[in-house]
Amino acid sequence: MKKYILSLDQGTTSSRAVLFEKSGRAAGVSQIEYTQIYPGNGWVEHDANEIFSSQLEAARNVLEKCGASADDIAAIGITNQRETTILWDKNTGEPVCNAIVWQCRRTADICEGYKQQGLEKFFRDKTGLLIDPYFSATKIKWILQNVPGVRERAERGEILFGTVDCWLIWKLTGGKTHATDMTNASRTMLYNIHRMEWDKEILGLLGIPERILPKVVPSSGEIGICDADIFGSEIPITGCAGDQQAALFGQKCFTKGDVKNTYGTGGFLLMNTGDIPAASSHGLLTTIGWGIGNEVTYALEGSVFIAGAAVKWLRDEMGLISSAAESERVAMSVESTEGVYIVPAFTGLGAPYWQPEARGVITGLTRGSGRAHIVRAVLEAIAYQTADVLHAMEEDVGRLGSVRVDGGASSNNFLMQFQSDILGIDITRPENVESTAIGAAFLAGLACGFWSGKDELLSLGGSFEKFSPVMTPKQREDHLAGWKKAVKCAMPQEQ
Repeated sequence: MKKYILSLDQGTTSSRAVLFEKSGRAAGVSQIEYTQIYPGNGWVEHDANEIFSSQLEAARNVLEKCGASADDIAAIGITNQRETTILWDKNTGEPVCNAIVWQCRRTADICEGYKQQGLEKFFRDKTGLLIDPYFSATKIKWILQNVPGVRERAERGEILFGTVDCWLIWKLTGGKTHATDMTNASRTMLYNIHRMEWDKEILGLLGIPERILPKVVPSSGEIGICDADIFGSEIPITGCAGDQQAALFGQKCFTKGDVKNTYGTGGFLLMNTGDIPAASSHGLLTTIGWGIGNEVTYALEGSVFIAGAAVKWLRDEMGLISSAAESERVAMSVESTEGVYIVPAFTGLGAPYWQPEARGVITGLTRGSGRAHIVRAVLEAIAYQTADVLHAMEEDVGRLGSVRVDGGASSNNFLMQFQSDILGIDITRPENVESTAIGAAFLAGLACGFWSGKDELLSLGGSFEKFSPVMTPKQREDHLAGWKKAVKCAMPQEQ
């Protein structure tokens, strides 16, 4: 009997590996941070080879930590930072350039050109997405246009494209499997989420050769076989989903109307909308939640580009805290921000604004403003951005009752209480906030028979902690009014 599912959780700032037991308990975790590359204003890159090497190191570390071998692993599940774009040589396996990260805004002009042509509805109707540099499509176009020789090689069939999941699958299978799952495909702005296929009209418009694109497979099922050279024995890869969809599944949001919010590098609020691709008229995205067999579950999503990354900024660039955990104590050392607001629009603003040219601002500074006010304002900004998304979701679907939370920053009690206060609803936090990693494990485990079905997943234990609002409606209104003023200051100013 196999003991574990190995979950590979490839994030924006680190690669993690988690071994999950049949009880759903994490037997071991390993995490490796890797290099962030900022070659220009609003540009963000990663070294694709370092992504793989750090993920491999994390996986080998967790096996060693748990005294496990490949023979103990029933299957591998993969979850990943979405939209990040990698093109590589089919024969050598070498990337043609650094990976262009989902946060990167270098294609803002390309996107603006399509908007000027009135193509927003064209893209929206097919892909469920807005035209934005966030998604993979214009990143691919940029590489084909700007890296010498790549377009010609792509048209000859020598180049492959993949999001990070696809890159990991290709590397783990020794180049035998070039595939992505439908959740990741739905984030490229190239995939028709109604017809379940790469959209030829969009590919023609962007000048992207279809032959570079991977095969699209369900999120739970036989995807590929990890080479014996990697871990010592072959292991089936049977689960794959973009990080936010994996978290939705990991939070067991199996019922239409269930909502979760993940606080990672960015912040992502997703609602299960069942078998219907619900359209939004308030800046949210229609996306695929997961695919199991022939059944597709859709989701409505609001994306905040900078959440936990703002806390990392406080630590690494500003030197105001020595660890993310310290932010809670520092924030609670003052009773309020004393009117200081921070809008962390370091790479533009996501939902519901979709303004790639917005940039970060600090407002309300006085001579008395200090370190603690700045730290507290950053944590509050994460909650305000989430509130913007939730309010947009409520405009689309009606009042929400509660939100399940996960991700690194959800362990911050100050942030969770302020989030509940500013939303005016209950927040529930599971004992295990590894929802992204366990979601990938669940998808893999269902496909290989490690778990029998969703009912067994629902029966897996774990306690929840609830945060309820204590702020008065007047206080909430005043806080949100100040936030809205600060957001206006972050928007690009007319010359």
